[in-house]
Amino acid sequence: MEVQRVILEGKNIRLEPLKIEHTAALAEFAFNVELWRWTANLMGSADDLNRYIDQALADQHRGVSLPFVTIDSDSGKILGSSRFGNIDTGNRRAEIGWTWIDPRWQRTLVNTEAKLLMLTHAFETWKCIRVEFKTDSLNVRSRNAIRRIGAVEEGILRNHMITESGRFRDSVYFSIIECEWGDIKQNLLKMLETR
Repeated sequence: MEVQRVILEGKNIRLEPLKIEHTAALAEFAFNVELWRWTANLMGSADDLNRYIDQALADQHRGVSLPFVTIDSDSGKILGSSRFGNIDTGNRRAEIGWTWIDPRWQRTLVNTEAKLLMLTHAFETWKCIRVEFKTDSLNVRSRNAIRRIGAVEEGILRNHMITESGRFRDSVYFSIIECEWGDIKQNLLKMLETR
């Protein structure tokens, strides 16, 4: 499992490695309070966004994260961000998350195709045996979206983290394991065909 910066190209979007130079484009929609309601982060200023990106890149440098920007293939416009995190090469597992998308592009094929690209990379290139997802237990929309792609809900970790606002967050964990990937991939491809 060799973790290195890579471009993941789909039919409608591509995921490119996050760079400091992407900050201005992300700032066009990053301060929408609804994007961050159920995350551990506060995002209300340019300093918050800079700190968020700096942390993502520092985690990438340590080899435990691989952050991306999500780009519309036709226009080249940045639509959001997502990443692999908590990468554990010894146990061949990674988490997909830290996903935020310009509200104008939510509930479109953007997130579905991004998850297809990332899961394909995890299972077919890295040969992961497990991919994890987690979300705030109160985030019903996210929980439903993760279930919809086929991930199995494993349970709730109580008081799992303290958010930047000071709230104690319970996190719900989901996973996909390697023997499930073939069926889930076909399901994601069908979902993209119907959008």
